Amino acid sequence: MTYPDAPSPAYILEEIRLRRNLTLIKSIAERAGVEFILAFKAYALWKTFPIFREYISHTTASSPYEARLALEEFGSRAHTYTPAYEEGTFPEILRCSEVVTFNSLTQYERFYPQVRAWNERHGDSEQVDCGLRVNPEYSEIETALYDPCAPGSRFGLLSDQMPEVLPEGIRGFHIHCHCESSSYALEHTLEHVEAKFGRWLDQLEWINFGGGHLVTRADYDVPHLIDLLKGFRARHPRLKVVLEPGSAFAWQTGTLVAQVVDIVENAGIKTALFNASFTCHMPDCLEMPYHPTIRHAETLNDGRERGLETAPNVYRLGGNSCLSGDYMGYWRFEEPLHVGSEIVFEDMIHYTTVKTNMFNGIHHPALCLLHADGTLEMLREYRYEDYRDRMD
Repeated sequence: MTYPDAPSPAYILEEIRLRRNLTLIKSIAERAGVEFILAFKAYALWKTFPIFREYISHTTASSPYEARLALEEFGSRAHTYTPAYEEGTFPEILRCSEVVTFNSLTQYERFYPQVRAWNERHGDSEQVDCGLRVNPEYSEIETALYDPCAPGSRFGLLSDQMPEVLPEGIRGFHIHCHCESSSYALEHTLEHVEAKFGRWLDQLEWINFGGGHLVTRADYDVPHLIDLLKGFRARHPRLKVVLEPGSAFAWQTGTLVAQVVDIVENAGIKTALFNASFTCHMPDCLEMPYHPTIRHAETLNDGRERGLETAPNVYRLGGNSCLSGDYMGYWRFEEPLHVGSEIVFEDMIHYTTVKTNMFNGIHHPALCLLHADGTLEMLREYRYEDYRDRMD
């Protein structure tokens, strides 16, 4: 077994891989003169925050719970954005945030008086900065589900909706239009941002280019990114530049390990059932959709079109839920599968661990950290009570 001390199923985060990503991100930030912060929407394993604090200082939140996690577990107040703040929870947002970004002018008008009152009551160390999310009406994201700049988007202000003079207290812009994107997508984004919003940039103190910058992917052009950011800062020297990727921090840092529990055959198609679930534990596989890489197996995205579904050692994989669509295929394994065979899904730490659910009461994978010295730490195991108490 790949991780002989781990339960099955389990997410295994590897410290060596995580530190490799963090080292690169810190290096980019220092060379480009910008700040990288961690987006909780992609990664929120708070028991690993002591490692992160060696490399970064801040995080970004999109809800009251995430903002509280930033303050109480990461140890610094959040950069917070949500599409719509609520009266009942906005005081908690203020307590836990150092930056609050509004999605619309109506949200600003409704909640800015509370920000102003907070700042008047508190000292310099607890001031809250305000920003606006703006929409450059440009994106190179191919999957519609993840495109925040599509026509009719609910995210951000268009340039023709902006007042000539920014409202009181607005010190920054937040822009998000990337998803696992390259530096060249950012280059095109900067062109659109400066064309549409350039006349307001001199009124700002900071600009946040959001997430989706997959700087830790092997083919990412890091020198190009650094040159882009340096160039932007040279054109706008008053602006502090922030990027808040989530996936980049946890990219290729760990796996989901499961076991085959049965193999069924129908119309010549062999489906290996495993003790986890696509819909419960790897939802992006079905939402994007994409075929995950499996260790010791060849991904056959077009397996059926090529007539390979009945070939030796070719299997479709089925999750252990009652959802009819909880399956994907096909993969060609190096050896025939059997009950007890280990299935190692690669790159399963970002977005999975924050989006899992307990549909069907399926046993949730444990969370484990493989330390650099080879020891395996159990961060969390799940029990029946975790399922039961969600309805309590």
